[in-house]
Amino acid sequence: MKQIFEITDTKTIEVLMETTAYGVLALCHDNMPYSLPLTFVKKGDNIYFHGAMKGKKIDILHVNRYASFSIVKTYSLIPSYFSSDDGLACPATQFFTSIIMDGKIVFVEDYEEKIQALSALMDKLQPEGNYLPLDEAQYQNVLHRTVVYKLEIETLNAKSKFGQHLSKKRFDMIIQHLRTRSDHIDIETVARMQEYRNGV
Repeated sequence: MKQIFEITDTKTIEVLMETTAYGVLALCHDNMPYSLPLTFVKKGDNIYFHGAMKGKKIDILHVNRYASFSIVKTYSLIPSYFSSDDGLACPATQFFTSIIMDGKIVFVEDYEEKIQALSALMDKLQPEGNYLPLDEAQYQNVLHRTVVYKLEIETLNAKSKFGQHLSKKRFDMIIQHLRTRSDHIDIETVARMQEYRNGV
């Protein structure tokens, strides 16, 4: 039976984008993979990143603009005995949500678009504010030395794993164990399990 389920709800995908701090950008050059973790922000249909003007990543992107970007939010680790009494290791698993996006990287040349992208990133990472707006003159030199680039999303696949496929007995057994263990992530995991069980 299928264990990982596609997420099609746009709101769920947007919330995952907004609440995940970083993802992994995967590039390729001369058949050699290269991946690195990056902070990001989604704005419109694009994923924006920023960084230094030089480095391996930039060198690769000047040769091959195609990229894949993935984000994962992990929830509770589920030991095998949380859902089975047979003593086997097989039922052990990790609950999660994830998104994989493929597309092409475009360097942002427009100064105003740079400001908008970096402002959106600040709104995400520092929502309380307490900084000068990025369109202030003090930032001009820094912004001219900062590369902003975006992934123009061509395909997006979002998935979740919260035991949706399990029998009621095993599903309820996991929930009982999570409530007993009651780590902070366990309480959230139980909520997600129940939501996805009900067809979110």
